Amino acid sequence: MIQDRVTPGRVIRTVLPAELVDVVALHARARATYYPDGVPQDGTDWTEAWRGALTRRDGRVLCVVEAGRMAGLASFRVPEGAPAEEVKLFQFHVDPGHWRRGVGTALHAACVEEWQGDGRRTAVLDVHVGNRRAQGFYRRQGWVPEPAGPGDHHVRMRLALRGE
Repeated sequence: MIQDRVTPGRVIRTVLPAELVDVVALHARARATYYPDGVPQDGTDWTEAWRGALTRRDGRVLCVVEAGRMAGLASFRVPEGAPAEEVKLFQFHVDPGHWRRGVGTALHAACVEEWQGDGRRTAVLDVHVGNRRAQGFYRRQGWVPEPAGPGDHHVRMRLALRGE
């Protein structure tokens, strides 16, 4: 499993609960980029949602830190009712100021390493239908979209994970 992954200028590690404010702020900046008409106000308390993700015993939140600042984050766990071999990537965000610099690719590789180390065989995620940039990123990483129904606001994607 990943403890801390360090490369020149970049660390990938588990997010600390004390970093909640940074997580919520990064999430808001990233999410704003794929809602051209403004982020919908659906009543979600993102501070509490992230607090829950950071304190769950059955989940992980990883981050990329560059020059002492959080540049990306990923939250994942086995979803309720899913087989133990499946993991769901619930959140994956790169700060827009760090796009196209390898942050997402490095974070994704760390997630895959973690999932394989945990014996997962499949990963799934849901990405907003209008977020073509993210869909392209996931396709380049090997994710395959599943057929969407009419009116769906998200595309379900699946990644087959190789065994050890």
